[in-house]
Amino acid sequence: MAEYLLPAFAVLLAASLAPKWSPDRRWFSTALAAGYAFLLIRYLFWRITETVLPVEMPSTVGIVVWLIFVIESLVWLEGANLILVILNRTDRTLQADLNETKSRGTAPENLPDVDVFIATYNEPLEVLEKTIAGALALDWAGERLHVFVLDDGRRDWLHEYCKARGVVHLTRSDNQHAKAGNINAALKRTNSPFILVLDADFVPLRSMLHRAMGFFEDPSVGIVQMPHHFFNSDPVQVNLNLEVAMPDEQRLFFDVIQPGRDGLGCAFCCGSNGIIRREAIREIGGRMPTDSVTEDMLLTLAMFRKGYVTRYLNERLAIGLAPENLQSYFVQRSRWAQGAIQTMFLRNGPFGPGLSLRQRLLFVPSHWISMSLCQPLVVSVPAFFLLTGIPPLINVSTAAIFYFQVPVVLASMMLMLHLAAGKFAPLSAAAQSLLQALRVAPTVLATLIKPNGHSFNVTPKGKAARGSAADLFVLRVSMGLFLLTGLGLLLNSNASTRMIANADLLPIVSFWAIFNMIILLLVAAMAIPRLQLRAEERFELSQKCRLTTERELVGGVLVNASMSGCLVRVNDVPGVERLTQGDWVGVEFSDVGLIAGRIARCVDLDVGSSTFGIVFQLESGEKRDRLIQKLFCEDLPLTTTHTEKRTLSLLLLLRALRPLKEMSAEAPRWEIELGALSTPAWLRERLSYSDRAELGTTDWAAELKDDSADAPINIERSARVRIHNQSMTTAAKAHADRKTFGHLS
Repeated sequence: MAEYLLPAFAVLLAASLAPKWSPDRRWFSTALAAGYAFLLIRYLFWRITETVLPVEMPSTVGIVVWLIFVIESLVWLEGANLILVILNRTDRTLQADLNETKSRGTAPENLPDVDVFIATYNEPLEVLEKTIAGALALDWAGERLHVFVLDDGRRDWLHEYCKARGVVHLTRSDNQHAKAGNINAALKRTNSPFILVLDADFVPLRSMLHRAMGFFEDPSVGIVQMPHHFFNSDPVQVNLNLEVAMPDEQRLFFDVIQPGRDGLGCAFCCGSNGIIRREAIREIGGRMPTDSVTEDMLLTLAMFRKGYVTRYLNERLAIGLAPENLQSYFVQRSRWAQGAIQTMFLRNGPFGPGLSLRQRLLFVPSHWISMSLCQPLVVSVPAFFLLTGIPPLINVSTAAIFYFQVPVVLASMMLMLHLAAGKFAPLSAAAQSLLQALRVAPTVLATLIKPNGHSFNVTPKGKAARGSAADLFVLRVSMGLFLLTGLGLLLNSNASTRMIANADLLPIVSFWAIFNMIILLLVAAMAIPRLQLRAEERFELSQKCRLTTERELVGGVLVNASMSGCLVRVNDVPGVERLTQGDWVGVEFSDVGLIAGRIARCVDLDVGSSTFGIVFQLESGEKRDRLIQKLFCEDLPLTTTHTEKRTLSLLLLLRALRPLKEMSAEAPRWEIELGALSTPAWLRERLSYSDRAELGTTDWAAELKDDSADAPINIERSARVRIHNQSMTTAAKAHADRKTFGHLS
């Protein structure tokens, strides 16, 4: 048996050497990939010659064996294609440095004009205000920057808001062709040579144009695309309670795969955070393609056919809003899958004329097909085998599995961990793929059968996307498969009820089944929403600030801040100890100025200092825009970091083993509304004239979310408490009176 383990030990030895070498060492990564390719070819040759071709046909066993082999081969080929792409990734940071140095040294009148298109349909002001303020803050000559809000919702309030900000508000008479049609309507009414396209929820960093525009000095460049980063956690991170430990799902694509596609000349426009050359659009007909809901991919292919190329700058130059619940997440992924598959049936898609073989292969949406259709079948195989006794492969022994299959599986995982360091974890990747597949597979099948005639579904954002129930379909399917797999293990543990004829395979099948059961538990955990305590995402600042009280002006440290409040740490000096919940204060910090607010929490973390959670009273106006630009346009770190991958794997196992009832989404949500509380006169006097105009005399409201804190709230007599969970018990309602402002902890 020992000789059968040698290939697996060789893989583990190579994996132990991998951390000593950076993935950027091309020769080492290529050597590892060559070893993996050898093991994969060896395995597939063994599979087809020893476990597939000898099967009798036609027969039930033969059909099952061939079906599973075809599915498995598709998965392996998709994985090999992914590794080939990653091996070719680029890093254009040095060129961007040169671009920025040159453009900053260029006289403003010699910089090219740039139109900024912010496409919107139904997003609320809380989403749009960040993007508009960020676009206005772009570090580019003012007379060369033109910001347009393309409003397919035709909203009067947005027209007034844009007018007040000096932004052009564009509408059209209908919503034909959704986002692509919206952009096409704006193209007819604008004329700058370059267009920066932003989704309504993506805020550009100040330096974006200086970093990216220099690539257009090459006249063949039609598109410069930048990655999508997010200032909030996605629903999978939130539901697993792994916001700190686990990177968001999009990091693998934008940080690893897109740079690889760029190296192969096949990076593509991703809808937002891309700059487009207008002349290139004119050459393809003067409009965005409208034949698919993924107009960005068709735009890229159209430009390739005209001889243009794309460039991908893998830098965090804009941050956006990730889907805020599973429903939004599935709407977005289903739209992407639908659009990608639609392109296969179009003359201007990957199979149309005018493209190279490489471009055709890399634009075939094999990922959506293999992931959506194959993943659920693969995870069902152990249960099927255990319950029916029909083998997925024949003429196999445990020794052969260890000699042929185990080495290539290990090599695949280890190579991905090396090439996508920090962006890939086998457990989370498998669980997220299955989670998506369960919901996206119907869309994939429907689009393959009927490519056209499907509606364009906008991803809900802002308040419309907050709060959700558990996904019962995903829960039922995942837990159903979990129970069936467990039942199969139980039946085959007893010789009298065993379904598997070859008992020698039981250890391997049992391991495979248990691994799948862990994946299924993780999927179930992902499908159950977890209550989020924070009303807004916070950014780390750790900068000096001043805290203004009625009698003192105290220096302190602004620990972190969001659009709704901040955390301030000050030394204990006379007067500070008198501050309590509900007191009015002013917080002053650089680039923003003095903001009025009220103390929501008082925390003594260290001897000699006090920490205050403060809720801002800051309505729409110049100062609010400055706060947006301070937080969202400066590349500030969020209050999350990512954990080393071995720790992440352990955390994922713990999440899978945690009782699902502990992750219930039915926790109460509280809102406390304080009525008619004006900024006090002493604080008004310390605010500038413009600040007074912004503050007015509006009511002050704060949202409170249950965090099991027991400290009482000091609420004025005019306060009203609203309970949003109608099924609460009287005891739960009474408990609301004892809660504090948890989202500012």
